[in-house]
Amino acid sequence: MANKKLGFLSFGHWQDGHGSQTRTAADALRQSVELAAGAEEVGIDGAFFRVHHFARQLASPFPLLAAIGVRTNRIEIGTGVIDMRYENPLYMAEDAAAADLLAGGRLALGISRGSPEPAWRGSEAFGYPDDADDARRKTALFRAAIAGKPVAPADVGGRSSDRPLLAIQPQSPGLPERIWWGSGSRDTAIWAGQQGMNLMSSTLLLEDTGVPFDELQAEQIALFREAWNAAGWEHEPRVSVSRSVIPITSDFDRQLFGRHSQSDQVGVLDGVLSRFGKSYVGEPDQIAAELRDDVAIQAADTVLLTVPNQLGVDYNVRLLETIVRDVAPEAGLVASASAA
Repeated sequence: MANKKLGFLSFGHWQDGHGSQTRTAADALRQSVELAAGAEEVGIDGAFFRVHHFARQLASPFPLLAAIGVRTNRIEIGTGVIDMRYENPLYMAEDAAAADLLAGGRLALGISRGSPEPAWRGSEAFGYPDDADDARRKTALFRAAIAGKPVAPADVGGRSSDRPLLAIQPQSPGLPERIWWGSGSRDTAIWAGQQGMNLMSSTLLLEDTGVPFDELQAEQIALFREAWNAAGWEHEPRVSVSRSVIPITSDFDRQLFGRHSQSDQVGVLDGVLSRFGKSYVGEPDQIAAELRDDVAIQAADTVLLTVPNQLGVDYNVRLLETIVRDVAPEAGLVASASAA
């Protein structure tokens, strides 16, 4: 198994409750920056953040990504995922290019139609329809804008047919190839490959065929690559999968996570029968052996490790360091930075 890039994925929760080290929105934002810096120091390759609206979670990604970009030097910085139903695609293109320039070209933006939100038809409160097709139209406009395509006529007087078209500014070279589509099914993975976007697949698939989660996800990845090749895209696509990996190295770890499910789960989400991937919880050598057998991890180039962000920066940096040092080498997942 070739070395993988290792990133973390934070949901950015905050709650003023017992045991929470992340009690306010300010805590969640500042700790996200600190966690990215700490993760970079221990050899993690990527810092990724979920985006949710109307919830006590991270919602507006670009100020956070820009802050991390100027605080760090090497780590990839991204989202998993931005719900395009809520976005103005041209304003988003400006924000994304500015954050990418501040980071020196390290943004890796996961976008999608999005997952269910707490608000009923919440994007309509933002002034946009709650519509998957509209999310794809916005995606096309956003991608055209960051690629430098002119999108608005100049105000120079005269006949409208004589007006030159203007592109959004600033532009950040290379950003168009670092856009990922968050895919929850085989069909949407095929669509992402046809469109020339990288594939981001989480611990949830909005379908179930009765096979283990990793096998279904590996099939999704294979179909994505087939569609990519058939479309004739020239550059090599990226594929990421997310996993919950918790090494048990202390009594505190065992108390918190010793009873977590270690098998796939099947349930209904948003009215669809769905399969949820298992958590990898146990001694580091046990987890390494299990990860070696995960066929979707073998098929991906990037693994995003979900972190319990409300346990604070110090706990999560230690968790990530344990994975890099004690799990990844044995599992064949050595982070590229630590292997250099």
